[in-house]
Amino acid sequence: MTSSVLNKLNSKPASLPRHMSRFWGKLIAYIGMAILALIFMIPIFWMLSTSLKQRWEIFAWPPQWIPQNPYWENYVEAFTRYPLGRFMMNSGILVVVNIIGEFISVPLIAYGFARKRFPGKNTLFIIMLGTMMIPGHVKLIPLFSLYYRLNLLDTYWPLILPSFFGSPFFIFLMVQYMKTIPYELDEAARMDGAGTWTILYRIILPLCVPPLTIILVYTFWWTWNEFLHPLIYLNTFDTFTIQLGLAFFKGRYSVEWNLFMAATLVSIVPVLVIYFFLQKRLIGGIASVGLKG
Repeated sequence: MTSSVLNKLNSKPASLPRHMSRFWGKLIAYIGMAILALIFMIPIFWMLSTSLKQRWEIFAWPPQWIPQNPYWENYVEAFTRYPLGRFMMNSGILVVVNIIGEFISVPLIAYGFARKRFPGKNTLFIIMLGTMMIPGHVKLIPLFSLYYRLNLLDTYWPLILPSFFGSPFFIFLMVQYMKTIPYELDEAARMDGAGTWTILYRIILPLCVPPLTIILVYTFWWTWNEFLHPLIYLNTFDTFTIQLGLAFFKGRYSVEWNLFMAATLVSIVPVLVIYFFLQKRLIGGIASVGLKG
């Protein structure tokens, strides 16, 4: 009798079934991620709330997250006061041309560094990586002087030409990814009579979807949000980008926060759409490049 009682006391409690433990683990993880998502979405919620308020409601205390009478006319006034649609179209043109330029230049340069052998390749690659350490502000005056001598100021050329020479960051990513592709594919293609261009565009590039996705998203993001370079090189009002257009809502002594938030919210919609449709490929591409590189 005593031994049976001791055995019961010393026996461990029955553990939960494996599927139940997995369920609770996933549930806790999803709840934590949902809380973090809500925390990170607070600025966007506040931006939407402010864009639907009148000026006297913005600094009211206590603050109201949901306006009693949403003032949708802020969006109409923001787009009628300044040609934001034209500014967004200008930014869209720059985005498309810069993406095309990166897609043309980066694979060509990366293919040479990753798959070809030529004298001084390692030295050139190190020099190319070294350019990433030069602060962008150091290059502003020399580039401005260069474009001034070429009579390219107040045009889109200073904002487009660099992409056709390839970004060192994108070249580095593409080189690291191409190095993981077996060389046997190149040799087999050459035995079948394929040339360099055929190997690059029909064999190598179809396998480089992850880094190409990173190039697409990052080029879109950087070009769309660029403010300094358009401010320096563009002078004509009709050629301004959306980031320059948003700056018009900031006066010398005050800011029209309701109109500014309405215009800003509309301006970030393309970025959110791109990320929504490409988030799986983008996250998978970053992970694969990081692991394979």
